[in-house]
Amino acid sequence: MQASELKDFVIEKIEDMKGRDIVVMDVSDRSDVTDYMVVCTGTSKTHVRSIAENVYVEAKDSGHAPLGMEGKDAGEWALVDLSSVIVHVMQQQTRDLYQLEKLWAARPE
Repeated sequence: MQASELKDFVIEKIEDMKGRDIVVMDVSDRSDVTDYMVVCTGTSKTHVRSIAENVYVEAKDSGHAPLGMEGKDAGEWALVDLSSVIVHVMQQQTRDLYQLEKLWAARPE
């Protein structure tokens, strides 16, 4: 699966779990680690865990084994590493605090 196809797959799986405020960032020109970052909001710890677990399991079942998952147990911010796509599932207050979209939009002069 190409990076853009995997990104679309991830978005579909997040939407299946009613993830909110999905933002996709193409960071291929700023990162050697990944091509896309997908950020979404879960409404509770349980919702964050469920979205992350669904993305992880569905990717694995489709033959694209994730490299790992972090933060699922805490439920504030879960990260699923699919190599060319990194998924961040966050509760709203955590997302407001870290502002990943703003961080990755910043470009040094």
